[in-house]
Amino acid sequence: MSNSSMSLADGSALVPTASPAEARVEISLRPKALADFVGHDHIKGGLGLIIAAARRRDEATDHILFHGPPGTGKTTLAAIIAAEMGAPMRELSAPAVQKVGDLAAVLNSTPRKGVLFLDEVHRLKTEVAETLYAAMEDYKLSILTGKGEGATPITLPLERFTLVGATTEFGALPAPLRDRFGQVFALDLYTVEELRRIIAASADRLGVLYDDDALTVLAERARGTPRIANRLLRRARDLAEVRGVELTGAVAHEVMDLLRVGPFGLEAYDLKYMHTMQRSYAEHPVGPQSMAAATGIPVITITEQIEPWLMKAGLLRRTRRGRELTEQGRAFLRGPIDLSASVAPLALEGEP
Repeated sequence: MSNSSMSLADGSALVPTASPAEARVEISLRPKALADFVGHDHIKGGLGLIIAAARRRDEATDHILFHGPPGTGKTTLAAIIAAEMGAPMRELSAPAVQKVGDLAAVLNSTPRKGVLFLDEVHRLKTEVAETLYAAMEDYKLSILTGKGEGATPITLPLERFTLVGATTEFGALPAPLRDRFGQVFALDLYTVEELRRIIAASADRLGVLYDDDALTVLAERARGTPRIANRLLRRARDLAEVRGVELTGAVAHEVMDLLRVGPFGLEAYDLKYMHTMQRSYAEHPVGPQSMAAATGIPVITITEQIEPWLMKAGLLRRTRRGRELTEQGRAFLRGPIDLSASVAPLALEGEP
């Protein structure tokens, strides 16, 4: 561990120190019940109905798919389903399921009404996904044992379980897999007001004293994502504790400067993307491949992290010919702009 210190705005130093408290498990800030989940009211209503009906029939819920940007609550909702059903949950990342045998072992050990959360479900290998079809629809697993001419097909009955899939790339899902989910829910980035409520609830769980300005600063720079909002809250709490003060708007602003998180939550790669677009493609729309070549930023980072938030913030628009900065985006690069402006709707489908 480095012994170097970090200077704060007042010239004091924040020095890392070893403490038994560092080994303490951080309080989970994720809501445990559907009633405590903030935002996505259309999802809460439908999901609540599915859970209530399944509990009344004493059976597993339908398989459920959540899709949307990273950090918008897919894992949290899966855990809430399990908690509301009083069932255990097992969490897996689809790329980790390399072989049909891996899937068979997991499914065979999943109890009745158990929840299997499969993250990045669009990245399942083809042969694994095809084996999953019968498991989801008929609750049976058909596999081959042995090799070559001696291979023998066997069918294993499965307990009625719930598969909760999560993906950031809905269009990449094979149609046969997508169609086997009983319900599909789309999650979007959060509004500033929703994030304020989330941050307030998290601060209460952490025992942090805060003012209204602090909630606004953190919410405006959380990029529409509860995961980022809670991360910024933890860092703001750290500074408030070091100073021995309440978490005020001034403290929140200082933390943002310390972490180099700018207005709208823009970070270095966002600014590099915007400056490159303004400098090299000011008069012409441009695609993500060209922007990746011009900036050195991977295409997947551009399409999944940078562009969705810039569009949500109203700084970028997507046209049929490519991406281009909005007037608000160009004004941002020229100097200070009004941060109280409403954000634009996020378009994720139907345009290049």
